[in-house]
Amino acid sequence: MNWALLIIIFAATVGGGIIPMVVRKANPNLPIYLLAMSGACLFGITILHLVPEVYHELGHQAGIYIVAGFFLQVALQQLSHGAEHGHTHLPQGDHDHVAITPLLLGLSVHAFMEGIPLGFQFADPAALSSLVIGVAAHKLPEAMTLITVMVHSHQRGAKLWRILLIFSAVTPAAAILAAVLGSHSVYITNIIVYLVALVIGAFLHISTTIFYESGTRHHELSKRKVLAIMAGLLLAFLTLIFE
Repeated sequence: MNWALLIIIFAATVGGGIIPMVVRKANPNLPIYLLAMSGACLFGITILHLVPEVYHELGHQAGIYIVAGFFLQVALQQLSHGAEHGHTHLPQGDHDHVAITPLLLGLSVHAFMEGIPLGFQFADPAALSSLVIGVAAHKLPEAMTLITVMVHSHQRGAKLWRILLIFSAVTPAAAILAAVLGSHSVYITNIIVYLVALVIGAFLHISTTIFYESGTRHHELSKRKVLAIMAGLLLAFLTLIFE
């Protein structure tokens, strides 16, 4: 287990959550472009590194679990209201509210799923480092969205920090759990391979939804958003230097 990589994930999540705490009048387009870039990066890394790994391990069965993971994420976003791809609606008045418990539950399950591949022993040594880049890039705007919702729901002070720190620890904790259990049992390692395929499906759902939906009016692709997507894909392709 590479602790430095987990610290990167934790720090990216905390950093993303701090932004809406301290910057009250941030550019409203900032989360849109961050999401677009991070979604494209995650998509590219998933295709370039993760998909070949699970097909090598599972053969044609990998596709079944990837599709299942795609629709599992569809179900999870009913709880999170799409916060993982920046699609949560903020309360607009005194009578509006956000169901905080389902939101936290849905995002926490998603965050736990993200951590499972980080504890997997990939055949390709470049896969883990590349995945950390993709997940860290995704965690930053994801945490921004979560804490923005919490701030608009009048969560303050110690409770807000507690939510952020616990949420930031979920993905590293899942990685540690997967690594420890996998190192003690070949049977569990085999199960983790199938779980990684499910997570790949979830990643594909999130990243493709970000491309066309998050933060855009009528779901259009603006020029700036296209540039952000291209930057994310470029970052993903640069991870090939780890090969």
